Formats: sequence, C-alpha cells, structure tokens
Amino acid sequence: GSEAAGEQGQEEEAEDRLKEHMDNLLDKSAKTRQAALQNLRLAFSSKTLSEFLLERRLMLTDSLEKCLKKGKGEEQALAGTVLTLLCLQMGSGPEGEELFRSLKPLLISVLTDSTASPGARQSCATALGMCCYIAAADLE
Repeated sequence: GSEAAGEQGQEEEAEDRLKEHMDNLLDKSAKTRQAALQNLRLAFSSKTLSEFLLERRLMLTDSLEKCLKKGKGEEQALAGTVLTLLCLQMGSGPEGEELFRSLKPLLISVLTDSTASPGARQSCATALGMCCYIAAADLE
C-alpha cells in the first residue's frame, strides 16, 4: 500500500514539475524559456505522458508557437525538438493531426527564413518531417 502511495506521490510531483516547466515557457527571460524547453525535451523523451499532455496540448501548442515566433536560435531549435516529441506523444490520432495542422505554417516559415539560425531551421525541418509522417491525414 505505501509503495503505491509513494509512486503516486512521485507521479504527482513529476506532473507538478512539468506544469511549472510549461508555465516557464511564457516567461519574459529567454534563459528561463530555454531551460523549460530543455526540461520538457528530457521529460517527453523519457516517459510516455499522453494522458497528461492531452489535457494541456492547446496551452502547450500556444506556448511552443510563441517560442518559435519570438525566440531566436537556440530557443527556436529547442521548441522544434519539443514540438516533435509532443507530436510523438500525441500520436497519429486527431490530436496529433490538429497539432501538426496548427503549427505546420509556422514551421515552414522558420524553415524558409534565411535569417533564422541553421540550428533552428534544421530543428523545424525535422519537426515538419516527423510530424508529417506521424500525424498528417492529408497524403499530400
């Protein structure tokens, strides 16, 4: 019994940390946003969080969109990576498709922006390809 309660407590603690990282995506400080993106990247690549993310996907999508639009270089690159992982977490269902459809124009915009850093462009290209492969319903 106490083992299960301990696991549940750890899970709630982990979710609280994730919520904090998501909130930090909207911080004024670029360093804080980058740290939040790095923490989310680690979390999304190490554990299946579909249920948790399903409830928060719209807020997270908006935050990642802001990081891609207003961020520079490293922040944009990290946002592209987190977006790819989010798309993997959402899967090929309607949620993943919606995520891809909403951010596809922005990914293309960063990808084709010659003033964007090579890392940001590469990350957006990867996100575009992976999300398209996972979640695009339209075959074209």
